[in-house]
Amino acid sequence: MVLEEIQSVFEKRGAGAYFGEPVSQLEHALQAANFAEKEQASEHLIVAALLHDIGHLLEEIPEDIAEQGVDAKHEEIGQAWLEKRFGPEVYEPVHLHVSAKRYLCATDKFYLGKLSLASALSLKLQGGPMSRDEVAAFESNRFYREAVRLRLWDDLAKVKGARVPPLDHYREMINAVLRPAGSE
Repeated sequence: MVLEEIQSVFEKRGAGAYFGEPVSQLEHALQAANFAEKEQASEHLIVAALLHDIGHLLEEIPEDIAEQGVDAKHEEIGQAWLEKRFGPEVYEPVHLHVSAKRYLCATDKFYLGKLSLASALSLKLQGGPMSRDEVAAFESNRFYREAVRLRLWDDLAKVKGARVPPLDHYREMINAVLRPAGSE
């Protein structure tokens, strides 16, 4: 059932443009998952990479939302949806991937300059680089390293025409990391 839900979400909104980037939502998701898989990440983290922006797809969000000065809080929407279907190894890195961008801007002097224009614009809406206290709090989260890895794949997953495995490639992996029925 979850596989069908994921398939349906991507079929319904996955072909849409990815907020000022040269790829669709589906292309972005598949590229992020492919980077995770190439780095031999855990199945949980590969699925998190695949679904990290599902919050954008669950609600109708205009492509120019950042230009309107609005942060859609897609990481919170995604976490709420994923938490009902997967464990924290999947939903926590998704929830933290926006914070990871803010963290990297605060801790890596070269990171901000590597952001795409669209990502730099959304950074301002998301609070900008973290303060020292925010960095310390972020680093105290059990999943902060996974969130940083996910963030870096997210940044790379914007290549027009990249050849990556299709969504079906991840079916078994998704099934393997699903929350057992009745364990909510």
